[in-house]
Amino acid sequence: MSDLHRRVDETHAILERIARDFTPAVFASSLAAEDMVLTDLILKAELPIAIFSLETGRLHAETLAMIDRVKDTYDYDIALFRPDPLAVERYVTQNGLNAFYESVDMRKECCRIRKVEPLGRALAGKRAWITGQRRAQSATRAELAVQEDDLSHAMQKFNPLTDWSEENVWDYLRSNNVPYNALHDRGFPSIGCEPCTRAVQPGEDLRAGRWWWENPESKECGLHVVDGKLIRIKSVAA
Repeated sequence: MSDLHRRVDETHAILERIARDFTPAVFASSLAAEDMVLTDLILKAELPIAIFSLETGRLHAETLAMIDRVKDTYDYDIALFRPDPLAVERYVTQNGLNAFYESVDMRKECCRIRKVEPLGRALAGKRAWITGQRRAQSATRAELAVQEDDLSHAMQKFNPLTDWSEENVWDYLRSNNVPYNALHDRGFPSIGCEPCTRAVQPGEDLRAGRWWWENPESKECGLHVVDGKLIRIKSVAA
């Protein structure tokens, strides 16, 4: 059995366990490469796991186009959660549209409004949520576990692609003809909001293009952080 086939089988087993033991569960998709792997696995297996995305209001056009591509390919509507428009207006009025460049605190507040608060609404009433995070993506994710105790949302959090390599991801996408974000072909291995993401140079960390003006240890938006600390436990799914 090839490395990819083994990882696919393991990931299938994790997703099936989530669907069986943690309903209702949801998958938070950023519409990037890893998330399209999970989207394909969930929808082709017809698992009862809903898929949503955070539409921050500042995404690339190429990212937004993925919503229609998923609909065209799988006949599935990804649920979109948007920030509170009054909170966005207040932030922009008080600080300026691009105040996130001024300090880590300003950037994290923008992320809180556009991502963290909508995520809380998306997870309300759920028992577990799923992400496409991988250990190899960055130093901040080196201790990533397949299953984590998400204390901030009082539920279980699963990262089924924890041990997948970049090669695994792209082998799966290409061999299964899975649609993917066009920005990946332009040097964007990690994709977030348009003003906070740039292409990376050869040899750079996969997430070097995210909040490139900050130090590597601060490069998380808050979706996976509580009180400034990453939530990590070594609890591996059986």
